[in-house]
Amino acid sequence: MKSQLVKRKTIVIGAGALGLATAEALLRRGDVVTILEQGEVGRESSWAGGGILAPLCPWDYPTEVTQLALRGMQMFADFAEALRVATGIDPEYQRSGMLVLPPYDAELAAQWCETHAVRIERRGEALFLPDVAQARNPRLLQALRAQVQLLGGHIVEHCKVNELVSDGKSVSTLLTSQGDFTADRFVLTAGAWSKQLLGEHALHVDIKPIRGQMLLFKFDMPPLPHIVLQEGLYLIPRRDGHLLVGSTLEDVGFDKSTTEAVSDSLLQRATNVLPSLKGMPIIKHWAGLRPASPGNIPTIGRHPNLQNLFINSGHFRYGVTMSPASVDVLVNEMDGKPQPFDVSPYRWC
Repeated sequence: MKSQLVKRKTIVIGAGALGLATAEALLRRGDVVTILEQGEVGRESSWAGGGILAPLCPWDYPTEVTQLALRGMQMFADFAEALRVATGIDPEYQRSGMLVLPPYDAELAAQWCETHAVRIERRGEALFLPDVAQARNPRLLQALRAQVQLLGGHIVEHCKVNELVSDGKSVSTLLTSQGDFTADRFVLTAGAWSKQLLGEHALHVDIKPIRGQMLLFKFDMPPLPHIVLQEGLYLIPRRDGHLLVGSTLEDVGFDKSTTEAVSDSLLQRATNVLPSLKGMPIIKHWAGLRPASPGNIPTIGRHPNLQNLFINSGHFRYGVTMSPASVDVLVNEMDGKPQPFDVSPYRWC
């Protein structure tokens, strides 16, 4: 009798964009994957974000951020289309372009775009990046969840991880609100909660929550032909006439509440950019907690002491943008395969 190949069991902790995309990639490679989510699938930072698939003013970021983001941007069209074909759920990927209004550093922007072969145009006093794309985060997450389930992944919601049990060399068990879980490998994709969950095992990982508040409006037709950005304020038009306005950067811990003062400020600034917003009702006002890390640089890879514990977290504002590339880097390390570029800046230690 032929012996059957024993598949590796992997547990992914956290079911946002990074967790679902990581699980999807591991399932396609033959792992048996369980995802543990302390709340509901995809309902934290990934769901709350606007879905701009590029760093805001990328010339203002370090190379460690832009090389991962640029690769994610290059991979995203195929990533989204594969999800649409497999699940029938359209993440609404589209190259809508982004108009950058002053103030900005025009010389730095031109130099960066030339160096990285990114198209840029002058439109009066503004800059236009025609290849910047967007996705609709909730639909992307719905597609990822459906794909994970189609591939046989097991999702456990409302499952809070209380402790990682280890012998100093590897993790053996997760103690959770829904019992104990064991596996061969564990991948942490818990976003803003990652450092808190790791406890003494966090080492130099420095990830904390930064709140961002958003507003939603509805027009009969898209009120803008492209994304508009001005000093951290962005307006994102959807195909069906919805318009997202965001966002703030608030260091308030794990507080996801919204404030009237922020709503008033966002509305005033957005109306200055798009006067037709005046008098429009706010359809929705919400907040999410980004997994902030120094310099916006995520941590990806194996724990320096616990050989079966991995991380894919701390992407700050660009988890969705970076997700295809970040998952590629992580899985390459897990499988011992070559990397597309120098990944040492993302290592755990």
